[in-house]
Amino acid sequence: MNRKANFFFILYFPLFVNTVKAQQLYFPDTGWLVKNPAEVGMNKIFLDSAVSFAIKNENSVEYDLRIANIKAYAKEPDYKILGPMKQRGGPAGVVIKNGFIVAQWGDVNRVDMTFSVTKSFLSAVTGLAIDNGLIKNVNDPVNDYVKDDTYDGPHNSKVKWQHLLTQTSDWSGCQFGICDWADRPPKEGNIDDWKNRKLLEPGSQFEYNDVRVNLLAYSLLQVWRQALPVVLKNKIMDPIGASTTWRWHGYDNAFVNMDGLMMQSVSGGGHHGGGIFINTMDMARFGLLFLRNGKWKNQQLLSPKWIHEGRQPSAANKSYGYLWWTNSENKWKDVPASTYYAAGFGGNFIIIDDEHDLLVVTRWIDDKKIGEFMALVNKSIEKK
Repeated sequence: MNRKANFFFILYFPLFVNTVKAQQLYFPDTGWLVKNPAEVGMNKIFLDSAVSFAIKNENSVEYDLRIANIKAYAKEPDYKILGPMKQRGGPAGVVIKNGFIVAQWGDVNRVDMTFSVTKSFLSAVTGLAIDNGLIKNVNDPVNDYVKDDTYDGPHNSKVKWQHLLTQTSDWSGCQFGICDWADRPPKEGNIDDWKNRKLLEPGSQFEYNDVRVNLLAYSLLQVWRQALPVVLKNKIMDPIGASTTWRWHGYDNAFVNMDGLMMQSVSGGGHHGGGIFINTMDMARFGLLFLRNGKWKNQQLLSPKWIHEGRQPSAANKSYGYLWWTNSENKWKDVPASTYYAAGFGGNFIIIDDEHDLLVVTRWIDDKKIGEFMALVNKSIEKK
């Protein structure tokens, strides 16, 4: 090989190898290929037992999700449903190995509420803002970008994008008729004492709070200056081939004037109604995008850097990243610690296991049984 040819080989061979690897990865088009578990190194008997387990261990939450919400949040001051809701379906799910369907159950085309799975979609929209330079750094104060009174004051002005993503902001205020202190207040004690509590330094303590997640959605609306469902559709859901049946709802009173147009600030879950309504297979496409490190076929839709950062355990809660849950503390036994997942009320999950090139979506499973279910799925993978 002459010097010129050798230079060409050294310079371009890694690109060629990466291209071949990319071509070998399977991405679904309008349909999704199904393979026998044995073809991808899985034991069908063990996998079938996992599916049977998911079906038998249905979540006990009411089918009428309005009743379910009212029961779940009855102790919250002045709780009310402000956004759309609908009846839920029965257990459903899909197991995808190496990009191929190896098991599925229930009505995977039924559109259902996802509750807090929505938060991980919101995380993706934040990542798009970072990738597109609309937000320079997650460590920037949000007050640098949102110039109304939302982040005024000595405490709220300290809140950074990272704090909203990790649910550690302790932001204080009210938005669209709901105040931060009314969301999951302590079960005991005087509510007035809780309202007037000493605020914690942003970043110091994890507190699951939908008002503050909705605040992130509102702040992103100010940055994007277009409705977040439109951003998600154009930049992620359409490129990955999702159906046209999913919707992202906010509250009935959550419309703001954006450059002369009234736009709805969407919610990050279904705590007061709303959030993302979507079918199982569209959830699977979204999950596969993360399993493929943000790349879909030949398009890099989300940067690998963002996906890597988003799944890292946060300082205040090792089981939580950027609106994604992590298994870093091995709460799910016999499941890789690197596994991360989106989780929503009623047993809705998108689970990503890079170590085994495995993706699982399951709907309406008993939350307390999800770790056991995943251990069964993991057991079906034949170890090399």
